[in-house]
Parts: sequence; structure tokens; C-alpha cells
Amino acid sequence: MLVDDQELVRAGFKMVLDAQQDIDVVGEAADGAQALEQLRATTADVVLMDVRMPRMDGIEATRRITAGGEVPKVVILTTFDLDEYAFAAIKAGAGGFLLKDAGPAQLIEAIRAVHSGDAVVAPSTTKRLLDRFALHLPDKEQQASGAALKSLTERETEVLHLVARGMSNGEIAERLFVSEATVKTHMGRILMKLELRDRVQAVVFAYETGLVKSGQS
Repeated sequence: MLVDDQELVRAGFKMVLDAQQDIDVVGEAADGAQALEQLRATTADVVLMDVRMPRMDGIEATRRITAGGEVPKVVILTTFDLDEYAFAAIKAGAGGFLLKDAGPAQLIEAIRAVHSGDAVVAPSTTKRLLDRFALHLPDKEQQASGAALKSLTERETEVLHLVARGMSNGEIAERLFVSEATVKTHMGRILMKLELRDRVQAVVFAYETGLVKSGQS
């Protein structure tokens, strides 16, 4: 489902997506409220969600959609320089985010990744976005998350740190001299121990605990 208040934007995305054999656009909505109404009658696996829209914005819509279970997954489409709500949307349960100027290949790849259960975390934009907003995280959340962090082993903490820096599983495997399968195993244990849904939430968690700090290289 495509959710954006600009009809031309939706038309452009629809043209690209309908050209793919494994992707069908099953609905469109001009704001979050309309999207929720349509989802009651339409089954969608992935929702491409704008942030700034009339009536109900993408953050609140995402929060309500993800509160209902695993399906559909939500990918936030944001203009980074303008949308200061993207971080909150990810915390609300989005499976990832893309910049609106992303190319067709990146958009299609993101949809397939989210549908398969992965999270869309573009390393460069993730770092820029979280570096910008990490300082505004509530102290109480940081303290609670810090206590949970102690449940991780030293290696799991190391993997989480590298994930939060925007590294892929392959890059982490190369850095730690292990296989990608081992990295995936560590990641699965991290998510289970911290009761997190996906890689995006793991990145947010790392910033909440101070494991990764704004401006850190």
C-alpha cells in the first residue's frame, strides 16, 4: 500500500512497483487515517508511509498499524532535511526508512527485504538521522535500556555496536573474522535477549543506552 498526500508521488511509485512481477500495489491512501481505513478491508504485506500528511501523520499511523501485529510491515519514506519525525516513526515500529529520492532499485530491494523479515537500515542515512536525534532520547529510557544491555555477552555487545555503526553482516563478519552465519546467530540472540523486533530497533537501542554516541566514528 502506498500512503502519501501527493498523488503524483504515489503515481510514480505505483508505476515502478507494478512493473515488478512479485509486487502488486493493492491500495493507496492520502493520509494515515485513510490508510488505516483501507487496511481494515485490504490485505497488504508492506506499507510505504510518508511522514508529513494531513489528518493523521505517518508516525501515528505507523504506531497503530504495528500495534496490531507483524503484518503489514511499514517502511517510512522521508525527506531527511525536512522530516524531523523519522526517528520517532522508527521507534513507533517502522521496519525501516528510505529517502524519497531513493532510486527504483533501492525502493524495490527495501520492499523485498522488509517483506522477508529484514529491516531496511541504510548505513549513511541511519547514522545521520540517529546522530541528529540521539541527544533527545529520554533519560529514563536510557537507564532502563542500559540495564538490559548487561544481559549481552561481550561478543554480542560488540556485534550490536557494529550494527549500530551501520555495518552489514558481511562487514561485521570480516571485522570479527567470523562467518556471516555466526553474525546472524549473534544478532538473533541479541534481538531475543533485548526483546527487540528487528535490526532497526537494535540500532535505536544502541543509541538509547549510549553504546553508540552522537558523532562517534
